[in-house]
Formats: sequence, C-alpha cells, structure tokens
Amino acid sequence: MLNKQPLFTDIEKIVQLFHNEEIPSGRKTILQPLINFIQLKVESQKEIRLNFICTHNSRRSHLSQIWAQTAAHYYGIKNVYCYSGGTEATAMFPKVAETLQNSGFKIQKLSEDTNPVYAVKFAKNQSPVICFSKKYDANFNPESNFAAIMTCSQADNGCPFIAGAEKRIPIMFDDPKAFDNTPQQTEKYHERSLQIASELFYVFSQIKK
Repeated sequence: MLNKQPLFTDIEKIVQLFHNEEIPSGRKTILQPLINFIQLKVESQKEIRLNFICTHNSRRSHLSQIWAQTAAHYYGIKNVYCYSGGTEATAMFPKVAETLQNSGFKIQKLSEDTNPVYAVKFAKNQSPVICFSKKYDANFNPESNFAAIMTCSQADNGCPFIAGAEKRIPIMFDDPKAFDNTPQQTEKYHERSLQIASELFYVFSQIKK
C-alpha cells in the first residue's frame, strides 16, 4: 500500500475520484514512456526533472506542471522537479488559475504585469509551484538531464530538437482554448484539468520506490 501524503482537502476529494482503470488503454500506452523515465531515475537515485512544453506556455503545460508536482508529493516520490515552458512566452491564462483555485489549490499572484508570476500551493507544508510563461530553455528551467514532455502537437512539430533533453516524450492534450469566450469555457477547462490530473496521478501511482 502506498503511503500517501496529505494535500489540501478539496484537492484530495478530487484525487479520490480518480480510478486508473478508467484511463483508456491507448492513453496508458502514451503515458508509459514517462513512467519508465521516472522509474529509472528513482532506481538510480537521481533527480527527476520534468519540463512540460507547449506553444505559448499558457494553459496545458502549466496544468501539467502543477498536477505532476502535486502527484509526486501525494505518492511520496522524492526529488521531483516540475517545470513548464513554451516555444514562445506569453502569459499563464487567467482561467487556468481560476480552474485550479476551484479545485482547491491556494494561489497567490506575485506580480501584476503582462506576464504575472503565480505561486500555487497544493499542501500546507510544501513549497508552492512558481508559474509564469517562459520559453522552454529559459534560465528558470533545467539545462540538461530532463524529460521534455510535449503537451501539444504544435510544439512537438515545431521543436524537433530540445537542447539538453535526456528524453522527449509526447503526451498531447486537447487545447481548452477552443472554448474561450463560450458558455462551455468553465466546464471545458475543468474537464481538461481533470484529464491531465488523472493521467499524471496514474503515472506516479505506477512508480515503485
């Protein structure tokens, strides 16, 4: 039995609804290279650096970074450092912060410029995830020995080579941006966030310590 670490109550309520058997087998096949990468690092007692990359580093890559860091903590996988980046820098889309807040994350906006910096907490005694839009190779991100996880096809096709990446792993998610300024926006952002969360929690649930 895995010794699970505490999260904020509302996040835990969501996580308890995840069931690995509900993830389609095709998606599990797509997720397996990430499981293999993390498992190998755990077995060799090395740091695990995951850089989630999308075009604008505004939606899917941030959701992936935050949920992956949360899942690593929940399952007690040590030395996991999650990052995100884009092929260009824009800003984290405000609806992403709102969606995460509605799921129980505690979010503090640290700056008010055109590319705000957010501190996102998932548990009482854990450091927040620092989120802002940046290029994947920005100084804030790792230079080497990381997995580049491509969360959108545009970034995957546009960046055939990621300097410093030890492994490149495509895990695509549909863009909730398609529903911006529609009545379905809130529902679709929540739906995408939950898909990303459930799949990354599945990934970390498979890691043997």
